[in-house]
Amino acid sequence: AASGRAALRACGVHNVCRLLSRRAHGFYARDAGVAHRKNLGLLRKIMCQESTKFKNVWTTHSASPIAYERGRIYMDNYQCCITSIAQQPRLIYQKSKCAKSEKIEDALLLECPLGEMLPSPSDYKASLIVLTVQNWLLRLSADSGEVLEKVYLAGSCCKFFRYLSWDTPQEVMIVKSAQNKLPAAARQAGIQQTVLFYLAVFQVLPLSFIGMLEINKKIFGNSVTDVAVSNGILIVMYSMGLVRLYNFKAILEQFMEQPFDLGQEFNWNGQVGVVGKYPFGLPCNIKITDTPPLLFEASSLENAFQIGGYPWHYIITPNKKKHKGVFHICSLKDNALAKNGIQDMKCCSLEPDWIYFHPDMSGRIIHVGPNLIKVLKLKEVKNHADQMEIAEDFTIVANRENCVNNSVTVTASGRVVKKRFTLLDDDPEQETFKIVDYEDELDLLSTVAVTQIGADGRAHLDFHCNEHGILLKSIPLKESWDVTYSHEVYFDKDLVLHIEQKPNRRFSCYVYQMVCDTAKDDD
Repeated sequence: AASGRAALRACGVHNVCRLLSRRAHGFYARDAGVAHRKNLGLLRKIMCQESTKFKNVWTTHSASPIAYERGRIYMDNYQCCITSIAQQPRLIYQKSKCAKSEKIEDALLLECPLGEMLPSPSDYKASLIVLTVQNWLLRLSADSGEVLEKVYLAGSCCKFFRYLSWDTPQEVMIVKSAQNKLPAAARQAGIQQTVLFYLAVFQVLPLSFIGMLEINKKIFGNSVTDVAVSNGILIVMYSMGLVRLYNFKAILEQFMEQPFDLGQEFNWNGQVGVVGKYPFGLPCNIKITDTPPLLFEASSLENAFQIGGYPWHYIITPNKKKHKGVFHICSLKDNALAKNGIQDMKCCSLEPDWIYFHPDMSGRIIHVGPNLIKVLKLKEVKNHADQMEIAEDFTIVANRENCVNNSVTVTASGRVVKKRFTLLDDDPEQETFKIVDYEDELDLLSTVAVTQIGADGRAHLDFHCNEHGILLKSIPLKESWDVTYSHEVYFDKDLVLHIEQKPNRRFSCYVYQMVCDTAKDDD
């Protein structure tokens, strides 16, 4: 007890709750994490100083898509890799142009888990999992592009795998096929197609095969339009807006016919081959023979459905077109609508507002409209501990001080002129929010706001305190921003990267690095 009191006095903390909180954040732990957190705190302070600028250090253009993953810029269908961490981006590797049959359809970055023993030294370095058009799953070195592992997915039945996603990030990966559709001639001949999708499930690092299953009309119904797997939940979407959730782990355990390992010789349904090798691929060893127990279902416009918050809540839009832009926040426990749980910005805009649970795991909700960002929180209703209400945590408002939108004007001669139309909330000539993101390492909320006058659009990236929404820094982007193009903006510690897609598959990439302002350099 005496030593505990001495520790409290030594660190200047006189409250036990504060001490426990500081311990939870690693203040007194003798590990690398403490130094890392301190360094990130310093970086945040330096970055938000008025004298710190972000300078456009590199620009490139491409006829193929440009992707960004953790400090690496990928071009030419992942054949070219450029590091963005250096003072100026430089080439890491350039592979020879691949044939159309080797085109990469999708990719995921794979990072080494902490504190685990792995079978191969290459497993401790970052790698890229890619899916090719010919149904090969490849693990590539992120530093050289060398093929470390390869698995052939499709066997005798026709499966066109196209999508990669995480069930559990950096642990369990899902490879999904395109939706199976019969040719028109086969449909006219009366041939029935019952299998809609195939899902292959892998454990990563080391890469191991868990199983493959099919999503069948006979089990899940005729109106299935899409499926997804996330955090152990199988999500099935239907054409009428219905969303159904099933326990994916329970499905794997209940309907697994026989487990297989990659490289294992097998004799399966009359086929003899090696698991993951050409031409046999992977066996479909999970056969769902009966409808699994339903965990939850909801009806929502365009299948829009999200779960989050604490206690668990979900967000839907009532399944009628007239309710587009109206969001209901309900308890997952009993479907009860939260107090103030109907969120409607009543926007008159070409692009709809959007809403999602905050990625900082705080349980808050971010609602983004053309000129307003609301950060909402769940809290107990006073004197009703079993009921939750939605309260406003803070708001961020677009700068429209100079915007005048009078419906009636008076000319110099005194004639009254009435406008027959009013400006939309996202009219390009008014500052409008286009992107909202969260930088987890610096705990900053970033926003991109755009104003377009004529053909010239100007955008700026703003950093806000994630806790209170206070504006800490504003960075003007030098390049013109056309609101009709597709844009992505990445904020990664001291780096800002803007990827733009123009018509006719023309892509541009603009890289900004943090620099200290000096008398010689005003950029």
